[in-house]
Amino acid sequence: MALRFEHRPTETDVAIVDRVWRTTSDAEDTMTSVARTCCHLIVTRTAGQLLVTLRGPETRATTAPVPPDAEFLGIRLALGAVVRPHPAASIVDSHVSFPVTRSGRVIIGGEDWETPTYDNVEQFVRRLRDAGLVVPSHPAHAEPDRHRSTRTLQRQHRAVTGLSQTAVTQIDRANAAATMLRDGLDWRTVVDTLGYFDQAHLAHALRRFVGHTARGLGADDEPTMSFLYKTDPRPGS
Repeated sequence: MALRFEHRPTETDVAIVDRVWRTTSDAEDTMTSVARTCCHLIVTRTAGQLLVTLRGPETRATTAPVPPDAEFLGIRLALGAVVRPHPAASIVDSHVSFPVTRSGRVIIGGEDWETPTYDNVEQFVRRLRDAGLVVPSHPAHAEPDRHRSTRTLQRQHRAVTGLSQTAVTQIDRANAAATMLRDGLDWRTVVDTLGYFDQAHLAHALRRFVGHTARGLGADDEPTMSFLYKTDPRPGS
């Protein structure tokens, strides 16, 4: 059975986070983890165990195990936001785990914190922000000028996000394409709306970043996938 995600945006004063989601698993399975541009803080509760991990940006779709009878809480950080001392560039296609106390508190930055729930993510993030452990970083989007060349801007963007500007555009656009296809739109509409060259260009992006074909995404029997979120992609490469 496909995972069913419940999600919501965060309150406006917590700009470091732009989406919170949760889901549960009924049985042991696998799922497709789609490529993503931002870091996620994931809280997993299964078999009496609590796991807290920070997952970095992912540059391709992968297959991930899903334990049975598990509860997942996801905190999607805004592009470039980091949990110190783990910049996005250090955990691309990887993750780090945080220690958890016997009382069920998570240790970040040498201090133990109340593990967040779906309803109190904002309070959790504010505490980490005030302690200087979660900070926003703003990727460079400005046009080259006499002070900063295109190469300098690209290097700064990769240092902040762990990804090139081109990779961010490609991943966000593929996620948006998959969302549109799952909403019932046909591939021609997706190609025209998002600026793909043709069906083959769309198919290549979906295989690489989403791990499923347009036909598979539009099927009644939905594949088990990680949370797909709506984006505002810029047509491009």
